[in-house]
Amino acid sequence: MNNGKQEKVQWIEIAENGLYLVIEVTGEQDVRLLHFAAQPLVAAHIADKNKPGFRLLELQLSGEDRDEYHGRTHRASYPGLRMRYTGHSDGRNTLGRKLEVALSDPLTGITAVQHFQFYSGVQLVRCWTELRNEGETAVAVEYISSFALTGVDKEGSADRSSKIEVTLAHSGWQSELQWKTYSLPELGMSHLSDRGSKRIACSNTGSWSAAELLPMAVLSNKEQGTSLFWQIEHNGSWHWELTDQYDQLTLLASGPTEHDNHWWLKLAPGAVFTAVPVAVGAVEGGFQQAAEQLTAYRRLIRRPNEDNELLRIIFNDYMNCLWGKPTTEKLLPLIDAAAEVGCEYFCIDAGWYAPGDWWDGVGEWEPSLERFPEGIKYVLDIIRVKGMIPGLWLELEVMGINSPKLAETDDSWFFMRHGVRVKDRSRYQLDFRNPQVIRHANGVIQRLVEEYGVGYIKMDYNINAGIGTETAADSFGDGLLQHNRAYLAWLDSIFARYPDLVIENCSSGGMRMDYAMLSRHSIQSTSDQEDYVKYAAIAAASPAALTPEQSAVWSYPLREGDDEEVIFNMVNALLLRVHQSGHLAELSPQRRALVKEALDVYRRIRGDIPKAMPFWPLGLPGSGDEWVSFGLRRGKKRYVAVWRAAGEAAGLRLPLPELQGQMPTVSCAYPQAHDSEWSWSQDEGVLTVSLPPGRVARMFELQL
Repeated sequence: MNNGKQEKVQWIEIAENGLYLVIEVTGEQDVRLLHFAAQPLVAAHIADKNKPGFRLLELQLSGEDRDEYHGRTHRASYPGLRMRYTGHSDGRNTLGRKLEVALSDPLTGITAVQHFQFYSGVQLVRCWTELRNEGETAVAVEYISSFALTGVDKEGSADRSSKIEVTLAHSGWQSELQWKTYSLPELGMSHLSDRGSKRIACSNTGSWSAAELLPMAVLSNKEQGTSLFWQIEHNGSWHWELTDQYDQLTLLASGPTEHDNHWWLKLAPGAVFTAVPVAVGAVEGGFQQAAEQLTAYRRLIRRPNEDNELLRIIFNDYMNCLWGKPTTEKLLPLIDAAAEVGCEYFCIDAGWYAPGDWWDGVGEWEPSLERFPEGIKYVLDIIRVKGMIPGLWLELEVMGINSPKLAETDDSWFFMRHGVRVKDRSRYQLDFRNPQVIRHANGVIQRLVEEYGVGYIKMDYNINAGIGTETAADSFGDGLLQHNRAYLAWLDSIFARYPDLVIENCSSGGMRMDYAMLSRHSIQSTSDQEDYVKYAAIAAASPAALTPEQSAVWSYPLREGDDEEVIFNMVNALLLRVHQSGHLAELSPQRRALVKEALDVYRRIRGDIPKAMPFWPLGLPGSGDEWVSFGLRRGKKRYVAVWRAAGEAAGLRLPLPELQGQMPTVSCAYPQAHDSEWSWSQDEGVLTVSLPPGRVARMFELQL
C-alpha cells in the first residue's frame, strides 16, 4: 500500500477496457468515488459543493449515528462518514487489473479494503468490501456496501426524471424473466428536491435469490446514450437501492442488510468479514450493449467445463410427460424414443425413490423397488446402452417432514428459528454448515455417481427457507449467509471430485438464477412453465440473465398437438439449451420426425452458441406480446427465432441494423417445410417475414 499521509488532493484515475474510474482523496483523507462510466469524467458535471456525497463506501454499525434525511436509505452512515484513506494498490493479476483502496475509522479501529477487480477485455468490474476489526472491542455491523456510486445521473443537461430509465427483471414461479423498463417517476422517485427519504429499493430475502426479482438491473441515460448495469452474485438475500443526495442519484449495492434482510453481524477484534461480490459495468449504448458485456463476463467467471462446450441434448421425463411418476414400464419406450431423435442425456426426474406420494418423505434417496422391480440400475444401464448418459433428479438441500432419514438426525441438521425447525412446503431446510449434513450429501452423490453411473443430476430446490437460522449465528440473516457460502463450498468440492458430472441448477424452475450458482453450474432451469406458448417470451428473455449455453428451456410436444405445436415447442429451445420432454414415444411418426429434424439442426449449430452474442430485434419480450423474437450473432452468422404468440398479423419486420448495407443469404433453418416467406432490405437492414396463421414459430439463418 502507498503511504496515505498527504496534505493535498490525490487522484486515482484508471482507464481500462473502455471503463473510466476516478477517485479523489482530499487533504483530510476523505475518499470519493467521483466517476465510474464508459466515458471520461467531465469535471464540470460535479459541483464542488456536492462532492462530499460521492462516498466510496457506506458502513453502518449499531449504536452509531446517522446523518441527513436518510429515511430507510443506507446513505449517510457512520462510521462510513468517518472512514479515511490509508493507502491503495494498483496492479495486475491473471484476471486483469486490480485496484484496492484501504480506509480506516480512527474511533472504532474498523478498517476496510474496497476491491475493484477488472477483467481483461470486458467492461465490467467485480467489487466487494473486506472489513477487519482492528479495535479492542467487538462491533456490530448493520450494513456494508459492496459498491457505492453517486452521480449516476450527472452526465447530460436534462433532468433525471426524464433521461434516466431503469430496467428490472421481475420473476415468479412459471413467470420468470419478465423485463420491464421504468422512468424514475414511474418507480415513485420524482426529482422535487436535492435530497429525500424516498428510495427505489430492490431486495430478495431468503434462499430463493430470484423469487421476485433477479439480482441485477440496467440503468440507462437516454440523453447521454450510456448505461450502467450490475449483478449481485449471491445465492441468498441481497439488496440494492437508488437514492438521492447532494442533488445526485446514488446506487448502493450489497448483500443482505439488517433493515431489509434480517442480517446483522458481530465482528470480534481481529475478525474479518467479506461482503457479497457485485459486478458492475458501463457501456456506450443501451440494454443490448450491456447484455453483450454481461455475456462475455459471465463466460469468463464460469467454472471451465465440457458441458458448456458440447451442449449435449437432455431428455427429462417430467414436464408434460410422467410428472414425477416414473416406472420401468413407462420409461423404456421413452428411452427408445429419446435415443432415436438424438438425445444425449436421459434424466429420470422426481419420484424414483418412493412407491407412491413422495413429497413429504424425501431424504434417503434410495430407489423404489415398486417402481423399479429390477432395480434402478437396470434402467440406467439401458440408457447407457442406448448411447445416452443417465441422470437422476435430487432435492438434496431438504428433508421431508415424514422422511425415515429423520431418525438419524437432530436439530443441528436443520434451520432453526425461535427454537423450532423451519418448515416450508412439508420440508425441513438442511444446514450445510453441519459436517454431518455434508457427509450425508457426499454419500448420496457418491452412490449415484460411483454405484449407479449417473453423469447428470437435476438438483432441484422447491422451498424458500426464509430469513435464515439462529443456530451458531449473530442473526437469522447471518446464519443464512453462512449456509449459502457453505453450500457453494460443498458444490465446489463435488465438482473437484467429479469434474465431468453435470449438475443442473433448478429451483422450482428459475428461482435461484444468480451468478453465485451459475459461476459453478453449467446449466440453469429457466422455468417450470407448462404452456409452451407462454414459454416463448421466457426463453427469448433468458440470455439477458445468463449465457445462452446455460439457459435450459423445456421443449415438450403434446400428445394432442399438431405439427405447428411441435415446431413452436422446438423453436423455444433451439438457440439455447434443449431440455427435451413430452411423450415422444406416442407422437405420430410425422410429429416425431419434426422433433428429430429440430435436434439435427441443433447439433449443426450448437458449436456457435457458446461463442455467440444475444440480440433482440423487437426489443426485450413481454409476456403479452403478439410477436417475440430473439437471435444469436457469431461472426458472419445470425440465427433468428421468431414466434407469433397471439394475433392475426401475417407479416413482421425484424430490424437488424448492424447488417444495414449488406446482403446476407437468408434461409429458414427450421422447419424445412416452413410455408413461410421472407425478404431482406439491404438499405434498411430489415428482415421481413410472413408466417402461416395461428400460433407459429420459425428459426431463420442469415449468412454473410
